[in-house]
Amino acid sequence: MKTAPLPPDETQRLAALHALLILDTPPEQRFDRITEFAAREFDAPIALISLLDENRQWFKSKVGLEVCETSRDLAFCAHALLCNEALIIPDTLKDERFADNPLVTGPPHIRFYAGTPLLLPSGLAVGTLCIIDTKPREIDPTDISILATLRDLAVIELLERGQA
Repeated sequence: MKTAPLPPDETQRLAALHALLILDTPPEQRFDRITEFAAREFDAPIALISLLDENRQWFKSKVGLEVCETSRDLAFCAHALLCNEALIIPDTLKDERFADNPLVTGPPHIRFYAGTPLLLPSGLAVGTLCIIDTKPREIDPTDISILATLRDLAVIELLERGQA
């Protein structure tokens, strides 16, 4: 398993995340609608809005998972945070970064991951919107575009929430 390196702008990224005052807040329908739609649209058992702080990925919204956070060093989303576009892993067992990850070898048995970074207007990525499956699969350009649109809606909600 390869742990994702820290982004070069990690200090600023964490400051932007903490400024949102969203970590450890209760579920909100505005975010749950997005993950519920993503799970249905992609027929995926798991959909998440994940925010990454210093040590963990915390789920602001989740479909298909009981836990509310995982260690950042296990997080697929920590890798996606480093991408400007979607990170697509059609089969985790064929990717050396993830094949022996405990989230692959044990529950929730991740075999497919597609995540796109939640980019604030400053360009800082505070988390991801992702879909996960327990079986390998492919995703086409139209699906990636839909995922990006849902990601953009999540960012709008993050920003509007911060202004409320």
